[in-house]
Order: sequence, then structure tokens, then C-alpha cells
Amino acid sequence: MPSQVAPPARLLFRLARYALYLGFGAAVLGGLGLGIAYWLISPRLPSAESLRDVQLQVPLKVLSADGKLMATFGETRRIPIHMSDVPDRLKYAVLSAEDADFYSHSGIDVTGILRAVWLVATTGSKHVAGGSTITQQVARQFFLSPEVTYTRKLSEIFLAFRIENALSKDEILELYLNKSFFGNRAYGIAAAAEFYYGKTLDQLTQAECAMLASLPKFPSTGNPINNMPRALLRRAYVLGRMHDLGHIDQAGYDQAMAEQDQSFAHEPPIEIEASYVAELVRQEAIERLGNDALNNGYVIQTTIDSSDQEAANQALRDALIDYDTRHGYRGAEAHVEIPANAQPADLIRLIDGYRSVNGLVPGVVSHVDAETALVQMADGQSAALDIKAVEWARSYIDDSRRGGTPKQIGEVLKPGDIVRVLRDQEGAWKLGQIPAVQGALVGLDPDDGAIRSMIGGFNFSRSKYNRATQSSRSAGSSFKPFIYSAAFDHGFTPASVINDAPLVFPDVSRPDGLWTPSNDDGKFDGPIRLREALVRSKNLVSVRLLDAIGVHYAHEYVTRFGFTAQQVPENLSMALGTAAVSPLSMARGYAVIANGGFLVDPYLIATIVDRDGKSIYHANPARACRDCPERLQEEARLQAAPASAPATSGFSPISAAHAETAAATDVDALRLAPRVIDARNAYLVTSLMRDVVRRGTGSGAMVLKRNDLAGKTGTTNDYRDAWFSGFNARVVATAWVGFDDFSSLGSREFGAKSALPIWIGFMRAALDGMDEQPFEMPAGITTARIDRDSGLLAPAGDPDSMIEYFKTEDVNQLATRPDKQSEEQREAYDVF
Repeated sequence: MPSQVAPPARLLFRLARYALYLGFGAAVLGGLGLGIAYWLISPRLPSAESLRDVQLQVPLKVLSADGKLMATFGETRRIPIHMSDVPDRLKYAVLSAEDADFYSHSGIDVTGILRAVWLVATTGSKHVAGGSTITQQVARQFFLSPEVTYTRKLSEIFLAFRIENALSKDEILELYLNKSFFGNRAYGIAAAAEFYYGKTLDQLTQAECAMLASLPKFPSTGNPINNMPRALLRRAYVLGRMHDLGHIDQAGYDQAMAEQDQSFAHEPPIEIEASYVAELVRQEAIERLGNDALNNGYVIQTTIDSSDQEAANQALRDALIDYDTRHGYRGAEAHVEIPANAQPADLIRLIDGYRSVNGLVPGVVSHVDAETALVQMADGQSAALDIKAVEWARSYIDDSRRGGTPKQIGEVLKPGDIVRVLRDQEGAWKLGQIPAVQGALVGLDPDDGAIRSMIGGFNFSRSKYNRATQSSRSAGSSFKPFIYSAAFDHGFTPASVINDAPLVFPDVSRPDGLWTPSNDDGKFDGPIRLREALVRSKNLVSVRLLDAIGVHYAHEYVTRFGFTAQQVPENLSMALGTAAVSPLSMARGYAVIANGGFLVDPYLIATIVDRDGKSIYHANPARACRDCPERLQEEARLQAAPASAPATSGFSPISAAHAETAAATDVDALRLAPRVIDARNAYLVTSLMRDVVRRGTGSGAMVLKRNDLAGKTGTTNDYRDAWFSGFNARVVATAWVGFDDFSSLGSREFGAKSALPIWIGFMRAALDGMDEQPFEMPAGITTARIDRDSGLLAPAGDPDSMIEYFKTEDVNQLATRPDKQSEEQREAYDVF
């Protein structure tokens, strides 16, 4: 008999068959839909092969000449790593947190995708958890936008397959670890390890690995700095997953769970403070390398010597604080009301927003009695100040006047004052204040113009204006050596006698119609030799000398030192240093004298390498190189027809040749700086400035106990600017002090008092361990005995005579035609 099937059974069988057909049809339609989607989307998808050459954003690094980090610039913190740099405990922490089956799946997690589809269908929301493998995240990070659409999700899946076919699993994971965002501008696992823990990957503990692995899920709201409780919950989850998956045992899990998290913001480990230099480099990098200069992983090595820079920083800080202390206390930075029964935490909140500035620590005065004031600082310390710690704080009246010395603490401080404290030389706390005065220093190598140190103000964070390069200030008497150089080229000698006597010139711009220049001390010494006039910085001698050689001639001559014609006034005030110059341009001018007469171009960037370590720029500065064979040959060739002074141009920090390098095939070829003044001229000017240091206005520099120093002080009208520029054969430096608003520094604030201490502090370090470098006397210089009063050659055996240096032809002329010298001196006398 044929089998009989009960009607209900037949119905079930029929339904099952329909379901099978329906399922098959759905699968066919689904496959057809995916095929159509792939056909539509695939042509627009990028090639996964491009990931092999991906260029991640890596910040620009700026290094000193000795390789110390000075600054990093860029939108992101990132330190690219290879999988070989990743310890297993970190790798498995990441896989446990994000994709446990990463090494076994084909790019997508089917179960996760189906779960996400079900959630979308049942909730109606596109924002559902699950479904993205590490491979899919890499596809999204590198190729897709963050928008939530079905098309984007399909693109992500298709790209995941492509990536899996093109790259190995380790290559994919390496991309993920380098690209992922970990919060606080940290992109990539290595940057995150450095920022949160100050460690490299191999130094991380298991608990720290788990913490970092948890961050990509909630980088901004779940990191340990912004939200520690949530971060610890996520860390516990990752550790639990690692334990469940067998990546750590019970003991390791228990130890990691019990570990206290020690994360805090670790800024890049800046090894040398040179913010003004770093900003110059940043600007030049963008100009030379384009808008991506800060994100393409370039490393720029500068000419800055780290020990010289540290010395410059300290010298400027100390000198400006000393100046500020001399001129009195301007009062508390602010005053707040202290709550009753305030605890240290309450006091610390009162100074929130105040930051330490160059060792000047902010604090709030919490208590004052007859003998002591207590200052609460942000780090929880409390400084006790006695009367000795505040006795300098005579009240500021104006730039030249102060109030009386305080007798009690209460005359200076009261509870609620926001003040600054700093350590004295014995380590004790004393009252301080942020100087209102500013300063700058530049140190150069006179042979090639390499900038060894530069500081453009007291503190970069408070004022980014770089006074070393951007300022235009009157140079005062520090400009006189250039006038003397012009005079020596015009027939005058160090023995020439000029009258130091009053002068009056018509000047319609003045109320009385007269210009009456004077000496700083208001005294007149009468006839005086040029050597003594520079040693004593006699203004009236400089004016007469300039008038004698001609203003137009001198104006053109001083451009040989790198100054532009626009910087220097073409009138007699040039003799008093009214040229508007920067410390850098002054240092460059003095370098001409220091190196024997060659104009070098200051430069700051020595090399640039790309992220792969390939050199893309190498400075090839023009050098003085006095003893090089090439220089000796050049000098011999030009001896018969000396070259004219070259045109000068503005300062560009990127290279010694105004951003030009030698041809690629000849990048290391020696380039010679042009000679702009006679070597003998440079030697004579140096000889005079050596006496300025030995026994003149710059004698404070003899504290360095060296005999190879030369320099000149400078002070401008109403003490608005204080200068000192000086050098030996290896280092030239210029220091400047003044107010940005051109206010007076105060009575008697000469260059020797305000600026010279900065120069001394810098040179003490720059010359440490360097043998004395005698200034080499060039051929054509001779010595002769002269009469101290007349400057003429002295008779043999004259007991009052003295040795003076001359160009050979000048001393010969004195011997044969002393009337010639007298005629020149009369020209300088006849100025009224």
C-alpha cells in the first residue's frame, strides 16, 4: 500500500519545503544584492596595496647640534613602531580588547556582523555595537569617513577582504597600532605609552598594557587622565578577557588588577630650552618644506650647542632678575580673599591658572606675622619668608627711584597676595617678581656664522616676540667700532689725536634749533688718541671722526658689516649709534672683526632628514677659513685688485647662503666668505677693543681671567638700551637689555652694568675648556713707539713713549711725513 501521510505532517513538510525555497531565494537575492553592491562600490574603493606605502602623520623634531631634543611640532603625537617593537603582553592585550580571533578570521567577523544586523533590525538604530574587526577598523581609519551609513559599512567589509589579501596579519596589526587614537592628541600605541606613562613599549607593565589597549574604544572620555574610574573599569575588562583567553594566568591577572595606575600627562622630553630658536626653525620649515612640514616626520638638526644655550638661558634670567631687583618691588601680581579656616587645598585653588616662569614659582601669602610670611605653592609646599628674603623689595617709584628698605614683613606682604618666590644661591626661598624688562643674546661662530645660542626674551610663553632677530634698537656706543674701522681705512690710525671738546650743530628738528652731543659722563678730555677715545667711549671724538671722514663714505662703509643702508642714518648721529639694529645683526657685524675681515651669514639649520633618515638638506656655509689653502690662493689672486664689498641681504636661518646650498654633486665643496675689510684693519679695531675689555668700559669681562677677549659696551639716550658685543677668535656674542616700550632703564644703567653680565655668563660657559686663542697679527702690521700726547713717533730712548700698532705704510708715512698726520688731525679738530 502506498504510504499515507497525515494531513498535519504533509502541511509541515510543505512549509519546510517553502521555507527552504524561501531561504534559498533569500540567499540568492542576498548574494545577488551583495554582488550588485560590490559591482557598484568596488570601482570606487582604493587599492589596499597603498597601505604598504602609507605616510602617517609624524611630528617635526628639532634637535641641537649635539642631538638633544629642543622641540616637537605637529597636530599629533606619534612615534611609528614595527611589530617587532611590540611585546607579546601588549599585543595580546590589544587583541583581547578588540579582536580575539584576529589571526584566524578572513577580515570580518560574520557572527558579529549578523548580531549588528539583528540589532539594527530590532532597534531601528544605525549606531549599534559589534561587527568591526581590527582589519575593518584599519579600512575605516585609512580610507573611509566616520559617517554611519549602510554604504560605508559595506565598503568597510569589501575593503577588509582586500586588505587581508594584500597584507599579512602582522602588517595589518602594525597599521592599527600606529594609526589608532588614544586620546590627548596621542596617535599610535608608542605615543600613548610615552604620554600616559613616560615609557617605551618594552617598559610597560601588564596592567599598563591593558589600560592602553582599552583606550581606542573611548579615547577621550575613557582615558585615565580625563576619567580614571571609567578607565579602570575598561582595564579590568581587558584583563578579564586576557585571563579568559589564556594570555595571562591567575597570578598575573591578580597582580595586574591590584596595580595602581600611575598615569599622568608626560609632555615630550624636551632636553634643552630654546623656544625662540625652535619657533624660527618651525617657520622656516613651513616655508621650505610646505604645509606638511610639521606632520611628515622630518628631523631638523640645528647649530645650537646645548651647553651654550643653557648658559645663555641662565645668564639672561639671572641678569634680568638682578636688574628688576635693583629697581624695586612693583607689588603683588594679584590679591584674593582667603576663606576662613582655609586648608592647603583651598589655598592651592586660589592660584590655579598661575604657572612657574623661569624658576619664579607662584604662591599665595597665607599668613603674615612680625617675623615671617608663609607662601602656599601649588605643589603643596609652603615657603617661609623672613625679613632677609624681602629686604630687597623697596617699593618701585620710577625707573630711577625706590622707597625705603622694609623693616617688617607686613610692609611688603599681606595675606591673600599672589606673589612669586625663587631659590637664592644657598637654596633658601626669597621673594621675587617676573621682570618687566626684556633682554636678548646671540652667540655665533665667527668662522661660518653658525648660531651657537639664541634667546629672544625672558620667557617665550609670555612673549613670543624674538628680540634677538626681530627688534630694531639703537646700538649706542657699541656701533663705534664700525666707525673706527672706516676711519682706519681712510688714513687714521690708533695714534691719531682728536679733540674731545664741546660741539654744537644746527638742527631745525629740535626746539632750540641746535644739536649738542655730549659724552656720557658730561666731561671733556681735550686732545685724545683714538685708542683712548674708544676705551673711554668718547662720543664727541666719534662725531668729529665721522665728520672728518665724511658721512656718506662712512654710511656706505658700514654696510660692509652686513647692515643695510636703511638701518643706518646718513647723518652725524650715526657716530652715536642711532642705527636701528637687532642683536643678531650686531653679532654678525662683530664677527667680521673677529674673523679677520670676512662677512659670514648667520645660519641656524645644519641638516634636515626625512622620516626614513634620508638627508634632504645639508648646510654648506661660506667660511672665513683664514688659513685654508683655498683662502690663501684667493687672497693672493685678489691682492693686486681687492674685491669690492658685496651686497648684503637679510637673515634667513635655514642656511649660511640665504637658503642656498652647493650643487648636489659638490655639496661639501669649501665656500669662501667674501672679504669686506682689510685683515690689518680688523686687527687694529680688535686691538682697541681688547683695551676696552682690559681697562675700559668693558673691564668687568676680566672676571673671566682671559687675555683673548675684545668688545664694546653700548648705551643709548636716556638709558633706553644697554648693549655689550664682544668676542675671541672662536666665539662672538651680543647681549641687549631694554624695555619693549622704549622706556628708560634708569639712571646709570649703562651697557657695562645691565648687558655685560649676560655676555659674561654666556662666555664663561662657551669658553670653558677652550685654550686662549691669541688674535693673529696679519702681515703688514708693525709696532712703533709714539708720544702719548701727540700720537707722533717718539724719539729713541723717550721714557714716556708707548708701543702702538700701525699698518706698515702708516708708520712709514709718520716717519717721513708727520705733517700728514697733523693735517688729518686738524681736519677733525676743525668741527664746531
